[in-house]
Amino acid sequence: MAITEKEVQALQGINALLYVRLLKNAGKEDGQLIPMQTSLSFDPQRDSDSTATKSGNVTTTSSIETELKAEFIDNISKISDELYDSLINNERVEVWKINRDRINEQGQYFAWYMRGTVTEDSNDNDADDNSTREVTFSIDGTPKRGWLTLPESAKEELDYVFRGIVKIDDSNQTGQGTAFNSESDLGTGSNTAVSKG
Repeated sequence: MAITEKEVQALQGINALLYVRLLKNAGKEDGQLIPMQTSLSFDPQRDSDSTATKSGNVTTTSSIETELKAEFIDNISKISDELYDSLINNERVEVWKINRDRINEQGQYFAWYMRGTVTEDSNDNDADDNSTREVTFSIDGTPKRGWLTLPESAKEELDYVFRGIVKIDDSNQTGQGTAFNSESDLGTGSNTAVSKG
């Protein structure tokens, strides 16, 4: 159902997240959330120039240029190391800017998809604060808009899932726990144990 002008919804900055993957790993792994993001800046722009003529100004425009910046608390993770790989080894990355509060009728999230390289990785290490990094991406071509489905692993990164107290292993990922279902579990349960037999 389309949102009318009277129902315009604001998008929250906390729900704009950046996922990244080295392009060479596209066939091997899902895109990865940059952990502990604190800010994200997405800046597509097109330069224009105007030439004065006797008939009035004539404007020319250049192609789209996009700068993307993500700031996060420095951390020990695979993707934070791979951001250095992109910069140092000039390796291309795939990047997704996902808005978690814009969802279509199929339950997919609105996203921008881009390819490029890391061109700057600034690291600040103040004595009285967490170490932070600000990574700048140079984007190739024009960013593409679309809708995507987050895999279960991505949903768990964003918000942990319910687990039981039994130890976790390959055959038991939920600790024999079952998440509460707000539609079917309301008002259920008893103070009497169910006998097995």
